[in-house]
Amino acid sequence: MGLPQVQPADASAPEGSSYITTPAAAPSSSTGTQLPPEAVELAGRLFDFARQGATSSLDQYLNAGIPINLTNHKGDTLLMLAAYHGHPETVRMLLDRGADVNVLNERGQSPVAGAVFKGYDEIVLAMRDKGADLYAGHPNAVDTARMFRRAELLRAFGVEA
Repeated sequence: MGLPQVQPADASAPEGSSYITTPAAAPSSSTGTQLPPEAVELAGRLFDFARQGATSSLDQYLNAGIPINLTNHKGDTLLMLAAYHGHPETVRMLLDRGADVNVLNERGQSPVAGAVFKGYDEIVLAMRDKGADLYAGHPNAVDTARMFRRAELLRAFGVEA
């Protein structure tokens, strides 16, 4: 059901033209499969929708069958991009559709730690409420909250500053 790992014809393509993967479908030994330029363009547009908080546009593509945990060439999911760029409505829509809150990107970063770093408390709490692992990734959400002295989030996490 998911897309296999793919990459554009030009590996130096701009960020919006990045290859895409779905974690469950991409075998670890995969060398990648060429996608038509239109598919790469569509993927870039979807990631831009997440970055821009274009909730209804992204929702329409998800209704049409785009995988909820689609990732870009850096391992960032739609949820991670929406969270990091501060779009609570988009984050809630993705969470309500079952986006995995605990997917780490290739740098070992979690969506919830990114939202803590950016200071988006509403998004952090929404992800926590949907089961985000506050100790996943490096740095994790708890360590990030400590590092930036976000005492209110630490209290919400049930940990000491």
